[in-house]
Amino acid sequence: MNIPKDLKYTKDHEWVKIDGDVVTVGITDFAQKELGDIVYVEVETEGEDIEQGETFGTVEAVKTVSDLFMPVSGNIIEFNDELESSPEKVNEDPYGDGWMIKIKVEDESQLDELIDAAEYEDLVG
Repeated sequence: MNIPKDLKYTKDHEWVKIDGDVVTVGITDFAQKELGDIVYVEVETEGEDIEQGETFGTVEAVKTVSDLFMPVSGNIIEFNDELESSPEKVNEDPYGDGWMIKIKVEDESQLDELIDAAEYEDLVG
């Protein structure tokens, strides 16, 4: 299982790459494997301010649909629109081409609530 050490994680299986006050978010390698073949990613919240823990979209696999949760409060400034035509990128490269959104962080102290790679590895065991 791939758990990059330079990222932060949520207990809901999102990863977060911090770049100043903008973070890039996707789902973890563990999550994409659990979901199976991803056939659709829906994010209709681009441009909106959304609170930490609220749903920002959904990811649909062959047999299930799963909500995507905001790791921190902020404004969704970008959606990876390549996922509209190629949702399989989430399975192929969850930490690269399969990223989902970019958020302008509202409260940077919330970043301290995220877990590191070792804690995430313990979570998924």
